[in-house]
Amino acid sequence: MKVGFYGHVRQYHNFKSEIDANIQEVLESGNYVMGPMLKRFERELAAYHGAQYAIGVGNGTDALWLSFLALGIGPGDECITTTNTFFATAEAIWVAGATAVFVDSDPRTHCIDPAKIEAAITPKTKAIVPVHLYGQCADMRAIRKIADRHKLLVVEDNAKAIGSSGDSFKTGELSDAMCVSFIIQKNLGCFGDGGAVVTNNAEVERLVRKLRNHGSDKRSCHSMGYNSRLDDIQAGVLSAKLKHIDEGNALRRKWAARYSACLKDASSFTLPFETPGYFHVYHLYVIETRQPAHRDRFLDFLTANGIDAKCHYPIAIHQQEGYPWGKGARIVGDSANSERNAASCISLPMFPELTAEEVDYVIGKVLEWDRTAGAR
Repeated sequence: MKVGFYGHVRQYHNFKSEIDANIQEVLESGNYVMGPMLKRFERELAAYHGAQYAIGVGNGTDALWLSFLALGIGPGDECITTTNTFFATAEAIWVAGATAVFVDSDPRTHCIDPAKIEAAITPKTKAIVPVHLYGQCADMRAIRKIADRHKLLVVEDNAKAIGSSGDSFKTGELSDAMCVSFIIQKNLGCFGDGGAVVTNNAEVERLVRKLRNHGSDKRSCHSMGYNSRLDDIQAGVLSAKLKHIDEGNALRRKWAARYSACLKDASSFTLPFETPGYFHVYHLYVIETRQPAHRDRFLDFLTANGIDAKCHYPIAIHQQEGYPWGKGARIVGDSANSERNAASCISLPMFPELTAEEVDYVIGKVLEWDRTAGAR
C-alpha cells in the first residue's frame, strides 16, 4: 500500500462544487486582485477567530514581517523566539531589520518555553514571537503575562495551528497580531501561496493594508510599501474551505487519537503531547525516535514501505548554514530540547481525508519497526 503525506487533491474533490463556484464567481466578476472575494474572505476569517480584522497577504512569511513593520519593529530591536521551527519565523525578523534571539522549547509541547523567556530580555527586546508548532497552541497566558510585565509586543506565528485553542483562550486573542499561512499543506490551504494577519489593533490593520499594496491606501497615492496581496481566486478557495475547517480538524484529531492509542506501548518513540485543556489540531502528527541516530533509518524504512513520511524540521534554525549570525542573532541558554526535537522528529501522514485502512497500515509498519530495527 502507498500512503501519501498530503490530501489536498482528495480535499478538492470533496469540496469541488463550492471551490469551483467561488473561482467562477471571481472569474466572471473581472476583479482578480483586491476585489470583493478577498474582502469577503477577510471578514469571514476575522469572524472565525473572533477578531476585528483580517488582512490577506501574499504568504505567511510576509504576514510576519509586515506585522513587525506595522508594529514598529526594526533595526536595533530584538525579538525572542525558538529555533525548532521553519526558517521563515526568524527570517522575517531579519528581513524587518531586527535581531532574532533564541530560547529553548518546552520538551513536551516543543513550543517556546515561557520559563526561558525572561532571561533573554534586554533593553533592546521589542517582541516575543511564539510559534504554535505542529498544531498545538503555545502557553499564551504565560507569554502574555511576561510581555505585559516588560511592556513587550507579542506576534503569534500561527502558520501551523489555525483552529487550535488553549485553556479558555483562542489563538490571536492574547497577542498584538497573529500571522497565518495558507500554503496548500496547511489545515486551511489555498492552491498556491497565501497568508493573512489577524489582529484587534486598528493601527496594525491600517498599516498592513497599506504596506501590502505599495504603501497605498488611496489609488495612485503611494509611500514606501511592498507587493504582497492575497489574490481573489485564492481567497475564493479559502472561503469555501473555511466553512469546513472545524470538521477537518476534528478528523485530524480522530486520526491522531488512533495513532496514539495504537502506538502508546511502542518503546522506540515518544508520541505527541497535548497540553491538558488545549485543543491540538494536528497540522502534523510528529513522533520522535528515542535514539536520534535511528531517525533517518526509520524514515527510509517507512519510505521503502510506501509511506510518505517527512521530517519537520530536521535542522534547527541556529544550525542552518544561511542564518546571519553576524547580525547579532544569538541563543540565550542552550537549545538542547530544540536540537533533540530537530534530530529525532518524524511526521507521519496526517490529513483529514486519510482512510482507516491507511492509518492502520502506517501503524502496522511503525510497530513492525519498533519490534525489530527500532529495538537495536
